[in-house]
Order: sequence, then C-alpha cells, then structure tokens
Amino acid sequence: MSLSDTYRGLRVLDLSTYIAGPFAAMILGDMGAGVIKVERPPTGDDTRALPPRWGEGATVFLAVNRNKRSILLDIKSPEGHSALLRLVQTADVVVESFPPGLADKLALRFQDLRETNPRIVVCSITAFGDGPLGAGMPGFDALVQAVSGLMSFTGEPDSAPVRLAPSVLDLTTGMWGAIGIMGALARRAAGGGAEHVRPSLLDSAFTLMCHQVLGFLATGELPRKLGSGAPSAMPYRVYEASDGSFMLATASDAQFARLCDVLGMDALARDPRFRTMSARVAAREALDAMLAERFREQPVAAWLRRLGEAGIPAGPLNNIEQALALPVVAERELFVPPEKLRWQGGMPLLRLPIDPGGDGAATAPPKLGQHTAEVLREAGLDEALIARLSRQ
Repeated sequence: MSLSDTYRGLRVLDLSTYIAGPFAAMILGDMGAGVIKVERPPTGDDTRALPPRWGEGATVFLAVNRNKRSILLDIKSPEGHSALLRLVQTADVVVESFPPGLADKLALRFQDLRETNPRIVVCSITAFGDGPLGAGMPGFDALVQAVSGLMSFTGEPDSAPVRLAPSVLDLTTGMWGAIGIMGALARRAAGGGAEHVRPSLLDSAFTLMCHQVLGFLATGELPRKLGSGAPSAMPYRVYEASDGSFMLATASDAQFARLCDVLGMDALARDPRFRTMSARVAAREALDAMLAERFREQPVAAWLRRLGEAGIPAGPLNNIEQALALPVVAERELFVPPEKLRWQGGMPLLRLPIDPGGDGAATAPPKLGQHTAEVLREAGLDEALIARLSRQ
C-alpha cells in the first residue's frame, strides 16, 4: 500500500485560507482523502493574489493546495450557508481558519457543526487560540514570530531582530493540525465521536523554541542572537574562507579535537578554556576569533575537503539554485513532475517528506471554482439552486 491509500474514502472540507489550514488539508489529500476547498466569491483563497506567479497561478497557493477540488460558495448567504451544512453532513473532517468571532457570527462553531454531523472532526487553526485573550490579537506568521519571542534571538548580534524567512509557524501549525486530525480519526474509529482539534501558531512557536524556553527557565538567561551559531555548541556557525563561506557544525569534544588537528592548532584542544563543550560555549568569542583568522587562510573547497576527510561536519553555503542542483536532490526525487499531476503547462511540486515516491500527489492545484457544480450536485442540490449558487 502507498501513502495515498491511507485515507481513501475520507471526505475533508477545507474552509481555510493562506498557508496553515490549506497545508493540513493538502497533507490529508496526499494521503488519499477527498478534499473539497470551499472558497469565497469572487476571488477565493487570499494566496491566489500573491506574487510570484506561474502563469495564472500564485506559487504560494500552488505550494499547499494540490489534491483538492475547488468550489465557490458564499457561506454568509442563507443559501450558501445551507449548502455548506449539506456538505458537512457528508464530511469526516472540516478544516477552518476563521478570523476571531466569525465562526460565532456564521453559526459555524464546533458545536454547530457537531449538531449537523455527530461524527465530524473539526480542526480550527488560530494565531493565539480561541480564548478571550487570544481572540483579540491579530495573527500572521511574522507577527507571531515577533510576539512569541522567536525574533528576539534571530539575527546577527549587532543587528535588529529578523523573521525566519520561511513561513515556519504556518507550516508547522499545519502539520500539528494534520497530526491532531489523524489522532481524532483514530479515536473515532475506536468508538469515539466528534472532536475539536485546535492548533495555534503561538503553540507551534514555543514548541520550536523548546530548548531555548527550557534553557531560560533553568538559568534565567535570555537566549542571545548568534547569527548562524548555536546556543549549546561551539564551534558551530558559518565561517569565512579566503573565497567564500561554509558552515561548520562540531557537536562533540571528539569532533573538536579532530578539528584542532586539521587546523594545526592542537594546543586549543588542551587549553582549559576550550576543553569541554560547556567551556567552549562560555569562551565563544575568544575561540571564534582564533578560528575565524585561521579559516580565512584557505579557500572553501580546501577546507571542505580537509574537514570531510577528518569526519567533521561541514558544508557549503548554497543559495536555492545551487542547492536544487545538488545530485542528492535528484537522488531523493523531491519533485513531482507536472505530467504525473495531469497538469499541462504546470510546474513541478515538492512531494511530502513522508511520501518517498510522490504517489500521493495525484492532481494539480484547482482553478478557482473549477468543481462548484460537480460538488454541489454530489451533495444532492437541485440544478436551479446550483445555478444560483454558481452565480454568487
């Protein structure tokens, strides 16, 4: 059996927008679930309008919305709301990321959906939770990075705090949402009923910072900005060679001893200031200055060859173009070709890390409202109503 057989026959309604919720729903779609993406007229998911673009599609949307059918439905209108509840009756999972208060206003809270379908699993993705404190706080990845403290120790020591460029909180919250849904489905299969899964970007941020949080609780010391460095290991950062940069990642005393041998600096391994990892972290600046001076004496290729031969973790500092050209990327078959998705004129899409063959990526991201009539017809709506809803 392949990954795409895991949830064959499962029905998912994706009412979410942006990245976190759509990513959670796409994971289920890659695992075989039938995902219906419910989009508001006239423009649909907000990410459809974002640059950069591939033809008529936005790459942010394309990245997290394959294996879905798209319908346009104004769920604020009486007929659209009624049609949505018809879809909920036949669904197993609903994924939503409504702004605070909207689910109450539209009578689409968990308890409302549970009355419609007693076996429904609802995943509500928020920025700061759905309690009274979080409900009034705005929520986007970068804002939560700032509020959670994640930005405070990201960047170079003398620079302003910076955000992590990838949408790490959106994507990890989507993963937690998918994991939570899987757990709820397993409990339902064992005799349970409806469940409400409620991941938040704030929870994801603190989980990503788990060892920094515990380090602060243990010592009372705030984590510092270390650039490419690590708080618990040294030497462990990007160094400048004579013609470029490379990453060095020594994570043990034995690796440090081998490093000193490669550098011809054996005295450092015997120096009490640097003998243990804790000592090296405490004397970070002094050790860094000596290593930085030595590394500037030779080019990157020479250092990578010598360090690699000694079994010391080190690698080049690539940009995305260089990284995609690495032989290991082709070896791992990270991309699903557009032909496999039956997507004429499309682009390759990244497979899920849990799907080695990319078999779960079966259909291309949908065009806006591409399946409206088809899905509503499956729900048993009459043709006159389908025609009216399709014009909204």
